Amino acid sequence: MPKISLYNIDGKQVDEIEIQESLFDAPSRQGALYQTAVSQAARRRQGTASSKGRSEVRGGGGKPWPQKGTGRSRHGSTRSPIWVGGGATFGPHPRDFGKKVPKKMRRAALKSALSDKVNEGKLIVVDDFAIDTPQTKKVADLLNKLNVTGGALIASDQPDLNLIKGARNLPRVKTILARQLNVLDILTYNYLVMSKAALQQAEEVFGG
Repeated sequence: MPKISLYNIDGKQVDEIEIQESLFDAPSRQGALYQTAVSQAARRRQGTASSKGRSEVRGGGGKPWPQKGTGRSRHGSTRSPIWVGGGATFGPHPRDFGKKVPKKMRRAALKSALSDKVNEGKLIVVDDFAIDTPQTKKVADLLNKLNVTGGALIASDQPDLNLIKGARNLPRVKTILARQLNVLDILTYNYLVMSKAALQQAEEVFGG
């Protein structure tokens, strides 16, 4: 089984631990990565943009002027799309942007994304975060000691309010539970920082 370095909160290597080969040493699947990332990004869209057509806007019940005799263009309603305040032509309506991706493809994409982080040296495992107070400075110092730059996705095994509150004001830093790991977040952030317990949880949920 492949091994990866284990660090403490001071950024020093304290041990080497084995990682699951099927999860962290999987072949790269660029097509699956692309399809899964696009699907997840689409599902995050609200899809609530809405507009009214000529039959939905208020007013316009009567013909604004006679068909003939006024010298002006003929109109049947002031709510026509060519009038100010009229309905929208082909305007947006609430919709679901979701795209379906097979479960096997999603799982293969996740394994590929995690394996790429290992190959790039951007998966960092810490024995324990040990953030005792919700201070942004403590999380920033931890990332600095681990030489993490360009953004980080921090994964823990259980909700840690001190960690969550300490990281939420840092730009390009996001906290997540190990069982919620997904392709889009892994690709978005430069580094993946996990606790040892989070690594074990990820292997239990996604491994095999």
